[in-house]
Amino acid sequence: MFEGFSPETVDFLWGIRMNNNREWFAENKKNYVNYLYEPMKALGKELFEPFMDRPGDLLKVSRIYRDARMHHDVPYKESLWVCIRKDVEWWAEAPCLFFEIRPEGVSYGFIFWRPRPSTMEAFRREIAADPKAFLKLIKRTEKATGLPITAELYKRPKPAPEKALERFFSWKGCIACAVDEPVSESMFGPELGQRAAKLLEQLMPLYEYFNRFSV
Repeated sequence: MFEGFSPETVDFLWGIRMNNNREWFAENKKNYVNYLYEPMKALGKELFEPFMDRPGDLLKVSRIYRDARMHHDVPYKESLWVCIRKDVEWWAEAPCLFFEIRPEGVSYGFIFWRPRPSTMEAFRREIAADPKAFLKLIKRTEKATGLPITAELYKRPKPAPEKALERFFSWKGCIACAVDEPVSESMFGPELGQRAAKLLEQLMPLYEYFNRFSV
């Protein structure tokens, strides 16, 4: 059961940022496991409960170790995340529901980071064919969450068939609807998991909609 993170979690994250080397990590590995990794696993399990009976959805917990094959300057990440997504070769090409913790705080919500151009082309065809259903989804999602749905835009927007769709024909990638919470006492209890679970539930229709184009 997720009981929240702790001030020690934040201390560890700042520590790894300021001391990103194997010697420091070895001395503090117990803190990593006890205050960051185990709570994150518990949170991921809690967030994934509504998806357990849905075919094709996976829960992924990130590793703090950077891939040595990529020749990074430092051996460890400065954040940890969990995400719910389909089984795809590269997570960034699929819609995700996620939770991430960094030294500065936490973020959670929906992200579709690097959709393929063919995916966005299929998306534009779909909303042009049935704009009412998509616009209703956007309106309902933004109203329920109280959050805007944002995106990285094309420098030269694609021509839209009608004015109501111009905003969405400009979308290129990094489509997101997420909360950012700075470090505070509200991180240090189970209510954080409850807030995240509620938002992910509200974002499930958006997640399902974009999975139509990416799988």
